[in-house]
Amino acid sequence: FQWSSPPEAIERFKSQEIWFPPPQFYEFCRLCKFSSLGELQQFSSERALEGCERWMPVMLSAADGFIQLLPGDELYPEDPDYTGEKKMMMSTDKKLEDLMKEGGIFHRIVIKNINNLAVYVNIEAKYKHINPLMMKCDNSDYNSRL
Repeated sequence: FQWSSPPEAIERFKSQEIWFPPPQFYEFCRLCKFSSLGELQQFSSERALEGCERWMPVMLSAADGFIQLLPGDELYPEDPDYTGEKKMMMSTDKKLEDLMKEGGIFHRIVIKNINNLAVYVNIEAKYKHINPLMMKCDNSDYNSRL
């Protein structure tokens, strides 16, 4: 076990010293928006009564990787499988780069491989929540249009 700040954890992830799944990568990117634990606690207490949203990422398999689509993304289905019974998996023959260039409304985690993730969000978060810091672990320039 090792204590790390969110930016330190992400740097350790990028250098492949540690690994965490895409949802945790997303949350670390969100925690990067706070400069201190006190700031996070203040934010949490101020928005605590605003409500919350149930999320179920939907996996889109592309020719060279995957995208975890989240609510608000233009490719997110209207009726996602919240129970896991349908085993919903979308697929395309397009490459990740093409999907990113064609898109305009993003709330997604792009996964090229287990150690190569990127978070892209340009929607307004619901319930006064905070969007993650957009971050990627490679040199692609998918967000050049954002």
